[in-house]
Amino acid sequence: MASMTLFCLGKLKEPFYSKAAAEYQKRLGAFGQFQIVELPEYRLPDNPSEAQIQMGLKKEADMVRAKLPKGCWLCAFTPEGKSVTSEELAHTVKQARLGGKSHLCFLIGSSYGMDARLKTEADCQISLSKMTFPHHLARVMVLEQLYRAESILSGSAYHK
Repeated sequence: MASMTLFCLGKLKEPFYSKAAAEYQKRLGAFGQFQIVELPEYRLPDNPSEAQIQMGLKKEADMVRAKLPKGCWLCAFTPEGKSVTSEELAHTVKQARLGGKSHLCFLIGSSYGMDARLKTEADCQISLSKMTFPHHLARVMVLEQLYRAESILSGSAYHK
């Protein structure tokens, strides 16, 4: 597997999310180099204005860009993204690797979402669902789906 990094804005606080995330991170490590990079959410006041939210999202995007490996392939998980099956996600991962990218990066935004410009800079955008989830739960869901994608690509019995 090419190196893989999951960038997450916001810190996991609840132990049950942390335990689940750690389990999938460990499982993904069996397929190659995998890491999670946790970046802080930009602090906004209570009841922020739309302008304050957009400024915060821009600052978060700047933090992400500063941490992205040069020349990486980037997939942003956004509500506007394409809805895909687990098999399609596995195919997307495989195609990114075949495209010559040695480092695959995935991004989950903060509780206010993600800067629009950063979304358009991504190589692909994927939606987890039309439903709304806490972004901490989304992290566990993305980790499980990345593990499932690797399992599909390796021919493991995990994905039935």
